[in-house]
Amino acid sequence: MIELKNVSKTYQMGSEEVRALQDVSVTIKPGEFVAIMGPSGSGKSTMLHVLGFLDRPDSGAYLLNGHDISRLGDDQLAVMRNQIAGFVFQQFHLLPRITAVDNVALPLIYAGKQHLKERALEKIRDVGLASRAAHQPNELSGGERQRVAIARSLVNEPLIIFADEPTGNLDTKSEAEIMVILKKLNEAGKTIVMVTHEREVAEHARRIIFMRDGRIISDETKDTQNSLGKADLTSIDEALSRSEHTVGRAELADHVRQSVRAILSNRLRSLLSMLGILIGVAAVIAMLALGQGAKESIAKRLASLGSNLLMVRPGSSQTGGVSLGAGAVTRFTLADAEAMGHLPEIKRASATVSGRVQLVAADKNWSTQVQGTGVDYAEMRSAAPMAGRFFVEEELRARQRVVLIGMTVVRELFGDKDPIGKDIRINRVSFKVIGILPEKGATGWHDEDDVVVVPVTTAMYRLLGKQYVDSIDVEVADPALMTAAQDSLRELIIKRQKLEKDKEDSFQIRNMAEIQATLESTTRTMTLLLGSIAAISLLVGGIGIMNIMLVSVTERTREIGLRKAIGARKSDIITQFLIEAVLMTVVGGLIGIMLGVGVAAILSAVAGWATKVSVGAIGMATTFSVAVGIIFGLRPAIQAARLNPIEALRYE
Repeated sequence: MIELKNVSKTYQMGSEEVRALQDVSVTIKPGEFVAIMGPSGSGKSTMLHVLGFLDRPDSGAYLLNGHDISRLGDDQLAVMRNQIAGFVFQQFHLLPRITAVDNVALPLIYAGKQHLKERALEKIRDVGLASRAAHQPNELSGGERQRVAIARSLVNEPLIIFADEPTGNLDTKSEAEIMVILKKLNEAGKTIVMVTHEREVAEHARRIIFMRDGRIISDETKDTQNSLGKADLTSIDEALSRSEHTVGRAELADHVRQSVRAILSNRLRSLLSMLGILIGVAAVIAMLALGQGAKESIAKRLASLGSNLLMVRPGSSQTGGVSLGAGAVTRFTLADAEAMGHLPEIKRASATVSGRVQLVAADKNWSTQVQGTGVDYAEMRSAAPMAGRFFVEEELRARQRVVLIGMTVVRELFGDKDPIGKDIRINRVSFKVIGILPEKGATGWHDEDDVVVVPVTTAMYRLLGKQYVDSIDVEVADPALMTAAQDSLRELIIKRQKLEKDKEDSFQIRNMAEIQATLESTTRTMTLLLGSIAAISLLVGGIGIMNIMLVSVTERTREIGLRKAIGARKSDIITQFLIEAVLMTVVGGLIGIMLGVGVAAILSAVAGWATKVSVGAIGMATTFSVAVGIIFGLRPAIQAARLNPIEALRYE
């Protein structure tokens, strides 16, 4: 079944070469029980590793049922270790945080036979540990652990059992129990190759090979009356044909289960890994919600200005470089507003005055802002009343004492009562409430709903005692006429005010569309800036995950070596570590999303900031977190997959 022809193996130990095997030739037939003995450094373990597909010879040939496997690739050797060989180690190499039966079932995962888990229970019963199947390794004695390891080596029904010092860490009683099990396996037809340095253990074998300095010194066969040649070797051909095995659904699901188990077994490390992603995602959600909320809030308020709106305000002339103050030269009247409304480019114009007033309703009073406007104000500024009506032209001309009040004024003066038709006093002048203004919210410290609106004539001559208006809102008939409208307004004002050349800067015409575009651009830039800052925290979180996963690879070196020894391919190791990284980032991302939404809600409720959590922001943060898991988890996964199984198993 096995034939080594002039096999040599040399290790480089610093500047020195260690010739572990030197022209070794040996033949092993099916059903043999072979013990390999020799002092430390004789090459017996190296020979076992070569025979068990854990290592490759530097020269010579390794024939298995006539197939030369000395030059097989890593994945092909992994399939051979999983299907043809079963390993029993001196250090047991059981995964500490899973049960005995789950340890036994590990080779089934890499064989794509996880559905045959009942076989693991069967092998546990065969070694006499049925009552201990649900116990973890730290709850078992040394002999029990080794029996679990033997059961694991048998679960895939291998042709050969490779045992490396199987009784080295056991007491005399446990040693006898293990040797009884191995002898029964050999009598049942299993080929067993065992390394030991104890003569009394080797005496249980039917053939003893003694090695020294990398060479076979003696080869003694004690008993030839056994089941030689009866083993079915077709599984070797089948294993070689399955070398290009792919991950199936059951295997992927089991990789996920093992990744979850690994994450939960190191809760603190996993939590620290998730923390960076959690904070990053929460920051992205909260910052984008803040930026989006600010953008929509500004858009909502700018909508009330009108996209085709021009605002004409008194400017300030300068004498000797010193400003004389707003309105020092140019002052506008209601007649100016009416004249502006007659320009061909202008749809309508509305004059405005404002000031602070004191309101009184029954036994309550309130200080607020009053605005005197024209009848077109409601349409021009999207201020159509949510209840009641706006004043009409007749009321404007007659300086009627009618008023529309904002929601803040309603709450302060009337509470839950309907204010329509009620009387209030404004600076001791009685007014009738005819409407409630639409709710607009607050901008910073300024409450847009803390206002009352009256006819501009009433405000000027009955409340504020003003002869001139503070500003004039002008709505242009078409956005394409904005420039022409500004020029016409400028010519009209200069003509009506009879302004001299050096005083033509004594008024201002503000284009609300330009202001709106500028504010939207600023808000967009702010949102991108906030999102970029938050994304940096995600990047930092990803680096943290990579560092933790690299540490995890180091901590779990022996586990990786064991998995490769029982048949895990590079793709299996990469898949498992990638799944762990992605799971941590996804869980951290989901918690971060909830935290980010909560922070946005708190900012809105406590600080009064406008926030809006968008599905796009959540999708972007989730995608980014998964990408971080894959990108930063790939390096540790590849590093783990490259580990040599022998070096990994020996890692201290």
